[in-house]
Amino acid sequence: MALHNLRKPKGATHSKKRVGRGQGSGNGKTAGRGHKGAQSRSGYHFKRGFEGGQMPLHRRVPKRGFNNPTRVEYDVINLDTLAERFAAGSVVTPEALREKGLLPTKRNRVKVLGRGEISIALTVQVHKFSGKAAEKIAAAGGQAEALA
Repeated sequence: MALHNLRKPKGATHSKKRVGRGQGSGNGKTAGRGHKGAQSRSGYHFKRGFEGGQMPLHRRVPKRGFNNPTRVEYDVINLDTLAERFAAGSVVTPEALREKGLLPTKRNRVKVLGRGEISIALTVQVHKFSGKAAEKIAAAGGQAEALA
């Protein structure tokens, strides 16, 4: 066997179906299109999402609420997690949080929430803080610096 004598296996290819070429062909008269209706006509093309006259999905599903195109999403992290994962005196930045695998995605912004207690002094540089979180960081001797 060589490249010049390769063949497809027997039965792998079929001759093209020639429609509308007389009754003897088995595909004469309506040429496999059935009787009447839009699909039997030339130039027929259904619209995207057309479901044969059934109410299409994009019209069956209700519209709900409002999607704000300018919404700013935050990845959140809590104080108890920071206290567990960082040593006293360290600087906590979004990059440091991602390196430790504490943030799920690389979205733009990070917010610290006030769940749990923190007893070590950390310098936390993230985009936003809840009121309690900033108070607890300051009470532990650390600094809460908001990034622009």
